[in-house]
Amino acid sequence: MSTKELAMESIKGLPENASWREIEARIRLLAEVNMGCEELQRGEGTTVTDESEFLNLARGNR
Repeated sequence: MSTKELAMESIKGLPENASWREIEARIRLLAEVNMGCEELQRGEGTTVTDESEFLNLARGNR
């Protein structure tokens, strides 16, 4: 399925009275998930453990 088709299907799933902001948020989420999947396919990205460790350091927890 093409990117355009994925976006259109995603928008179709929203309620008829969805706002522009809700549509934008849905498209952004879809794009971020898609980019994350592409990174994983290329062997890039971080693990949940790496992210948790980073957040603990950022919060001052060791």
